[in-house]
Amino acid sequence: MNGTSDTPLDLGDLERADALVLFGISGDLARKMLLPALYRLTESGKLTVPVIGVAATDWDDDALRRHAREAVTDAGTDIDEAVFSRLAAKLSLVAGDFTDDATFARLRDAVAHLGFLTHYLAIPPSLFTTVAAALARAGLNRDARLVVEKPFGHDPASARELQKALSASFDERHLLRVDHFLGSEAVEGLMVARFANTLLAPIWHRSYVDNVQISLTEDFDVADRGSFYDTVGCVRDVVQNHLLQVLAYLAMDPPSVTNARAQALEKWRVLHATRTIDPADTVRGQYEGYRDVAGVAPDSTTETYFATRLYVDNWRWSGVPFHLRSGKALAVSATEVVVELRKPPLELFGDVETETPPNLIRFRIDGDTGIRADLTLRKPDRGTAPVPVPIGVDFARVLGRQELPYENILEGAVEGDPAYFAFYPTVLECWRVVEPVLDPGGTPLPYARGSWGPEAADRLPGLRAWHQPGRRLFGDDG
Repeated sequence: MNGTSDTPLDLGDLERADALVLFGISGDLARKMLLPALYRLTESGKLTVPVIGVAATDWDDDALRRHAREAVTDAGTDIDEAVFSRLAAKLSLVAGDFTDDATFARLRDAVAHLGFLTHYLAIPPSLFTTVAAALARAGLNRDARLVVEKPFGHDPASARELQKALSASFDERHLLRVDHFLGSEAVEGLMVARFANTLLAPIWHRSYVDNVQISLTEDFDVADRGSFYDTVGCVRDVVQNHLLQVLAYLAMDPPSVTNARAQALEKWRVLHATRTIDPADTVRGQYEGYRDVAGVAPDSTTETYFATRLYVDNWRWSGVPFHLRSGKALAVSATEVVVELRKPPLELFGDVETETPPNLIRFRIDGDTGIRADLTLRKPDRGTAPVPVPIGVDFARVLGRQELPYENILEGAVEGDPAYFAFYPTVLECWRVVEPVLDPGGTPLPYARGSWGPEAADRLPGLRAWHQPGRRLFGDDG
């Protein structure tokens, strides 16, 4: 199948790379995420290939290594000098402009002896096609694959155009698309929890599930990213990719075998069955003060908050509402899934004033990751109503340190594991789902910083109440 098809992909085994070429190694993403992840991979013995950085800078190799040390330290890591020495020995730099073919000639000389290459583009999306074409002109698209960061397009049409342009230089088997949520251990753990436990698998169905809530809330604002964020907004930034990928893991049917192709097909099927968003079922918000941020238009209508109701029209989920929301400058930072189970058919233990609360299953998939079930139990005080009691697992405490998403992504990029990357047909389905609300016009509703967003979101069609996440999954406010 060719790279521009809209049908599910025929994925085969991918080659292991002999070197990682990291475009944009001097940039913000590399500093905050990629270089700390490379350190962790070195620490665990998983990074065994050289890393050649490419950047428009006047640095030399030593300057890059100093920058890498600062990045790892800024990430809160106590550096082990022996580990960092191993990482530093793998780092080198090719400096030059991405629009200058001479840069790619120098890169070709630097990697001539290295074998199969993974080219990782941690650069603005506007440069994806420029760099891909330059790699092809230099012959660096042979024995190589290309990895591109999100966003993959800004709507369905541009995603198709980007696919067509990149496919001129790299075929589909050698093109990987990053969505860092797919590298999250906790997100992948959704599938394991669902399909490896007969305690959960039989009830993951419309007969037992009343509704599902998926929240990605942040207590910080756009900070110094105003000019970027104002052209993107909440829907493009996190709903089209992160939240819909979580929905796919949460709602997909079990794959027939444990490989990336089977998983990709099931994700595609469930997204294909997901209705496009109805604008009438949405609430858009903008936190107070957003328009005063440098780089934001004084009359900006960009949403910093978005909430909606979705339906998956298949046998498993027909009629079950999925409520999604995300926003900045909210009460807490948390990424959490809440599955609310149907209540028993008779109210035996509540009363007119106090209903028995429903059972909830919570998955925290960022920060203090874990799984928690809120069960209804009787208090020992006679005459008091039953209360919800949390039971569950704190992943870090029980299972040890969770690998950072970019550790898995970079390892997958080198090893040729497509499981951590978004596949083109699912990307198109995600764009289809959100297309009606990409550029809706109108002014978003204002909301106070530190709140839960616009009050109108509490009256989203079909919503009884949001199950608010606490600052921690287990604790007094959880």
